[in-house]
Amino acid sequence: MRRHIVLIGMMGAGKTALGTELARRLRVPFTDSDAEIETAAAMSITEIFARDGEGFFRDRETQILSRILSGPPGVLSTGGGAWIQPANRSLISTHGVSVWLNCDLDTLWHRVRQRNTRPLLKTPDPKGTLARLIEERYPIYGMADLVLESRPEDSVDAATSRLLDLIHTQRPDLLEA
Repeated sequence: MRRHIVLIGMMGAGKTALGTELARRLRVPFTDSDAEIETAAAMSITEIFARDGEGFFRDRETQILSRILSGPPGVLSTGGGAWIQPANRSLISTHGVSVWLNCDLDTLWHRVRQRNTRPLLKTPDPKGTLARLIEERYPIYGMADLVLESRPEDSVDAATSRLLDLIHTQRPDLLEA
């Protein structure tokens, strides 16, 4: 690979699952930026949000992304809010190609509703909060270099194959011959 492939999108869009499989197929490293933040802080993202707030988390996220993106090319999965920050979009655009995993509300809700590890959804109306986040974020996600439309019926394997086809078709310059 010549540049990083950076997966962006909402929580539950499949960034980690697809990223892991994509990296395996391309034989490159896979990194989950949220996992890297948790390792660096020695606490969960939920704990970071509770103790230090979202602003502190976003600053650490930018630092971690900068470190990862300055390394050898690989596949990177980002947190749902990473792309929203202009500094992160600039870092990603400089060092990689962004791929938005575009997923509808019902699919996302089905994937995240049983998990209590999403600090932004710890509200009286988590589905309503998710819908509001979609409304706010999708126009910004739309600035990504590539867009993979989610299909609820896709397996990780099928979605990864479609993502590889998208890369080969729209950004063949990313991959070595």
